[in-house]
Amino acid sequence: MNRMGLKGVVIAVLMLVVWIGLALVGSVVGERERFRDEAVQSIADSYAGPQTFVGPVLVQPYQQIDKALTGPDKKMEVTTATHDGSELTFPAKLQMAGNMIPSERRHGLYRAAVYTTDVKLTGSIDVPASDIPGNVTYGEPYLAFQLTDVRGIVGTPVVRVNGVPMTMTQGGLINGAIEELSPEPQDAGSFSSDSLSSRKMTLTAPTHPWQPNLRVRLVGAQRGKATHYDVEVTMKVAGTQKLSLAPVADSNEMTLDSTWPAPLFAGRFLPRSPDVSPKGFHAAWSLSSLAAATQQQIIAGSENLDSMSVSLLTPIDPYKLSDRATKYGILFVVLTFGGFFLFEMMKQLAIHPVQYLLVGFGLAIFFLLLISFSEHMAFALAYLISSAACIGLLTFYLSYVLRSMTRGLGFGTMLTSLYAAVYGLLISEDNALILGSLMLFAVLAIVMVVTRKVDWYRGGADLAKAVVAPSPQPMQGLGL
Repeated sequence: MNRMGLKGVVIAVLMLVVWIGLALVGSVVGERERFRDEAVQSIADSYAGPQTFVGPVLVQPYQQIDKALTGPDKKMEVTTATHDGSELTFPAKLQMAGNMIPSERRHGLYRAAVYTTDVKLTGSIDVPASDIPGNVTYGEPYLAFQLTDVRGIVGTPVVRVNGVPMTMTQGGLINGAIEELSPEPQDAGSFSSDSLSSRKMTLTAPTHPWQPNLRVRLVGAQRGKATHYDVEVTMKVAGTQKLSLAPVADSNEMTLDSTWPAPLFAGRFLPRSPDVSPKGFHAAWSLSSLAAATQQQIIAGSENLDSMSVSLLTPIDPYKLSDRATKYGILFVVLTFGGFFLFEMMKQLAIHPVQYLLVGFGLAIFFLLLISFSEHMAFALAYLISSAACIGLLTFYLSYVLRSMTRGLGFGTMLTSLYAAVYGLLISEDNALILGSLMLFAVLAIVMVVTRKVDWYRGGADLAKAVVAPSPQPMQGLGL
């Protein structure tokens, strides 16, 4: 193996060592991000978590009594079965307007986006007459709501039903307990037989899968008859990072406004033409029950309801950007070591492997400085300070390694261009792939142009001569 081949193997081993250092830095970034997530969860535990708002849904509890004759002819029994259940009626129309006021909470070094949303809800519910057969007794109906974390209710909600003020309370679970059979004194009722006995059992419909945690009792409301309710609810809801709204009505019109500049619209439905600017966002949804399966999911007790949601993203997440920057670290090392190798061959100037290694570690420590500074200041400023420190150090060192201030400044200029290009990739998330591809293409093109006349089989001894050799003359007769 010639000298150039041996040096290439050594450089490859050094690159592997530096790559291991970059991997360790990447693990530090992941660890700090986990600490941040734990801090966000701690804030949510003490403030209020991500919220999902469902309602209103009218609930009519009832009790159905059935009597039946059972047993052989000489041992007839009258069995009375009582079934408890609930009827759900969804709004015909529902309009909801929300004004989300964002802020931030800190937990040590870490911050989480929280919000307080002023919600104004108006809707109409048309309750049909009951068609349940048998002897049915209706309980007091109520409006049921579900909020993921009731600690997020700020103040006292204002509720009006048909213009009458009502009170919202916790509770409203649609459930019951099965009681064991209990014998009763013989009472044939309308049945007559000497051997006739009776027993009573109270059954409940299985616990209803949908479990609301807020309700508004409709005191004095008609029970089991066709009626109409106009509902108005004004309340303030606090939460952390995410707010979801479930379209429970046949026709749903919802709007949400906020001053947060970086929303993420998710869920099953995106808003119609959202307006997002540095001053905030405005989003509007218009849905019918034909497009949303929320009503059927509530009846079936599904845990995941069709909803629309808004998350308050951090405009510039230093951990995600630092993680992406670390992935470009090997590119820094390859280009710098490759530049050293070509320079060494062209100038016949030996660079010791230890010097390669020190420069590689100087490149790797940039990413550790970046994540450290970004926890205390804006990411752009952290990137500027970290890159300036590393470029300055490497330029100073390379001026001595390459025995020329001009050569050191040349490599410093190259590193400055590389750091600037990578920062452009980081902040241009939508165009990162195409910009990165173009940058790699440009680097490859430069390397190919510089080394186009190198005879790699003969080694690096003739590299300097090949670079400065005159261009070949066009071949006669071929027009080249």
